[in-house]
Order: sequence, then C-alpha cells, then structure tokens
Amino acid sequence: FKAASLETQEVTEEELRAINKHALSPLTAEEVFTFKAVLCDNELDRQHEHFSPKALKEMQKLFLGRTVIKDHVARADNQVARIYSTEVVDTGKLLKSGEPYMQLLAHCYMVRTASNADLITEIKAGIKKEGSVGFRPSSCICSICGTDNAKDYCRHWPGRSYEKEGGRQVCTFKLDGVSDAYEFSLVAIPAQRKAGASKRYTG
Repeated sequence: FKAASLETQEVTEEELRAINKHALSPLTAEEVFTFKAVLCDNELDRQHEHFSPKALKEMQKLFLGRTVIKDHVARADNQVARIYSTEVVDTGKLLKSGEPYMQLLAHCYMVRTASNADLITEIKAGIKKEGSVGFRPSSCICSICGTDNAKDYCRHWPGRSYEKEGGRQVCTFKLDGVSDAYEFSLVAIPAQRKAGASKRYTG
C-alpha cells in the first residue's frame, strides 16, 4: 500500500462527461461531489521505497475507473467513490537526487446522498485527508545489489545500512513497474508523506 492525499474540486462539463462514462444513469453536477487525490509520487517514502516515473505512468492507466474505499477493506458496501480521471504531473521541483519530482493525481467522484453527507463534510474540512493505494509491483529493485525482488529475493532490507563500493549506503527499493492497481483507500496514516487531499469542491 502507498499513500495518497486529497483535495476537493469543482466539476466542469468535461469532467462530468468523464464521470458519466462510469455511471449507468447520467448524473448532474449538483448530484456529485468531486475531489482530487495525490495517489503517490517518486519521492522516497517511510518504507524506504520509491516509484520510478515509468511506474507512475503505468499506474496512471491502471487506476482509471478504480474504486475508492476506506482502510483497504475490500467490501462492496465499503465503496465510497470512484476514480474518473488520472494524470502524472511534473511539479517543477527536484528531489534530493536531482530528478524531477512527479506526482500521480486521481480525480474522484461521489454521489451526494444522506448517508455520505458526513464523509463529504469531513473531506471538505480536511479531517479525512490522507489516503493510500493498493497495487501489485512488477519490479522492485534493490539499491545495494540491483536484484529485482519481484522476481527473486536478496538479503537486503530497505532502511538498513550496508557496505557498498564508495562507503556504507542505506538500502532503498525502486518500484520500477506495476502490473495491477486494486483500489485507493482513505486511511489515517499513509506510507508516503505527501499523499493527501487538496481544495476544490463542487458547489
């Protein structure tokens, strides 16, 4: 699981058309509440892992149409929203490594009902702000020995320090490919520090 952050947003006619591709009956702007989520980025996270730009672009396609649930509990009655649009954004900032800092954004919608009014209020108020993504990596490369741990296992643990040519280095894993995306969850503590919610909302 990787972290995400949320931000409310207004719905445009173009976005409403994208939303209605997933709806069985056409929805109006007044019927939906939309928010934007930073699903993940290519910065090193709390688990000493990071996505490559290639993996972010693969997830951009895989997360389109995926469901939004709470706490990674995969039950039909736990579905609260759906992702209707995704994009990979170059923020214009640089990581410590000197590489461009990139984010995978998802645009999500909910249908306004009496039962989810409290959840919508909590998202708008910044209470429900953090999130996490469930996915399957196809490539997970160790920075110490170069082993792809999606295909074989090495003896190195992310976050631990090992001797390497040039001195001791902290082991990190690069998630260089993703084969499947399952869901995006609202959670309390995300793995990635910058995953959360931002501000724009439907009227």
